[in-house]
Amino acid sequence: MMYLSSSLALSETARLWLVERPIEIAVYVVVALLLRFALHRAIDRATRERPGAEPRLLAPLKERLPGGVRDSVAAQRRAQRARTIGSVLKSVVSIVTLTWCVLQILTSFSVNVAPLVASAGVVGVALGFGAQNLVRDFLTGMFMLLEDQYGVGDTVDVGDAIGTVETVGLRVTTIRDVQGTLWYCRNGEIARVGNMSQGHAVAVIDLPIAHSSGVPKATQVATEAAMAAADDESIADAVLETPKMLGVNSVTPEAVTLRLTVRVKPGRQWAVQRHITQAVLMAFDENAVAAPLAQLGMARGS
Repeated sequence: MMYLSSSLALSETARLWLVERPIEIAVYVVVALLLRFALHRAIDRATRERPGAEPRLLAPLKERLPGGVRDSVAAQRRAQRARTIGSVLKSVVSIVTLTWCVLQILTSFSVNVAPLVASAGVVGVALGFGAQNLVRDFLTGMFMLLEDQYGVGDTVDVGDAIGTVETVGLRVTTIRDVQGTLWYCRNGEIARVGNMSQGHAVAVIDLPIAHSSGVPKATQVATEAAMAAADDESIADAVLETPKMLGVNSVTPEAVTLRLTVRVKPGRQWAVQRHITQAVLMAFDENAVAAPLAQLGMARGS
């Protein structure tokens, strides 16, 4: 009788560890893998670009695409933003499902997971203190992507670098300046961002003239030349409003400076500024509006 009971106990123990526990562990692993696979597929579908529409993931998020940006640049910006956010979501899903699976397996072995969870929290705090800069870079990058502060193709001023954004990541943003230098800017170190590619831009044109030229005449000549230049086909698509002559901006012993502004599409202010400046200077020469240096040369000659 004792032999029979011990045999039954042994068989129950063997069945528990050789059949029930492996099946339970296999079920947890399969559930975790299926859950991870399903969530990753959902994230892929949400971040995949659709013909003529933005990815579904970006639909509820605020997006500040500049009005005059090229379609290819805008599409690249949306795609990179969606891929970056999707990559983060996939990592979070993988970590959560793996952690759940491990904890469930340990529980099936009658292991008390409460101390492990508490110690994991302590380790996480320690790692957070040890990697504050890295955590700050990632958090800043996440908020930057969610708020769409800037994107690929934008012209930005981040303090240490001014140029065109080439790549946007969770930790580093790369910016290429006008001289071709590629700057790697850590997101956590960017205290402020000036985006010159959102909404609209303003081309500011300062026109110095000689005191003897006469402000009314120079103002009329500059305004007419600027309006004619704004209608030129080379920049007409970039001009949003007619040029505005603000009048005298400054007076120095050497010159009187007139200021003229034009509201243009983002990123086109420099081309419009150069084009109109050239047109106004040619109009000044044709209408005998003297430049400050000409006045200074005449004074020295006398």
